[in-house]
Amino acid sequence: MDKDNPSCVLMRMERVSKTFASPTASIEILKDADFIISKGETLAVVGASGIGKSTLLNIIGTLDRPDHGQVIFKGQNLFSFDDEKLAAFRNERIGFVFQFHYLLPGFTARENVMIPGLIARKNKKKVEKQAENMLERVGLADRHFHRVEDLSGGEQQRVAIARALMMKPDLLLADEPTGNLDEKNSDSIHALLDQLNKELDMTIVVVTHNMKLAHMMGKTVTIQNGTIAPASTKE
Repeated sequence: MDKDNPSCVLMRMERVSKTFASPTASIEILKDADFIISKGETLAVVGASGIGKSTLLNIIGTLDRPDHGQVIFKGQNLFSFDDEKLAAFRNERIGFVFQFHYLLPGFTARENVMIPGLIARKNKKKVEKQAENMLERVGLADRHFHRVEDLSGGEQQRVAIARALMMKPDLLLADEPTGNLDEKNSDSIHALLDQLNKELDMTIVVVTHNMKLAHMMGKTVTIQNGTIAPASTKE
């Protein structure tokens, strides 16, 4: 796929600005920032804490609205949607994986993975089968009926990834996905993300301090003076 071809653009940020205000200060995170995400690419957002990496990811994922500018997804200005339509879009088209997996304790791995399908009011039997398929895809075929609190940290993060894949999203967003894992489990998650990109041609954007993971991505960027700029992952 020629990712430089305009027809391959999945999402485009145009002149996006975001400022956070406190009683004593105003911090401009993004200032008229432009950014393109191409279909099927893998991208790491790197840099020091506090520069706005998670803010950028939240805007891409429509969890946070910009103060100004547009986020265009396949020709649609996402922030022209009302909150209900935006929530439905988010559930169906974007998968999220966080450092803290936010799984529901007391529920099984399969039940947790089913949640996006149930929110979308899909047929329960089909949702159950799809959840099982997703768990198999992430290497947890024998963990369907284990409660999530009985799983290891690496297994819990795989459940979170399976949940993120449940609706077959166009875009997978991961915020420090291996931040709480040891090296062995981190390497396993890195390999899984690489596999998902290659097998499903899934677009993946990760925020990470883990330079090993960043090196695996096809492109790295950072935030400089409120704009999105190329960044080197060389240590």
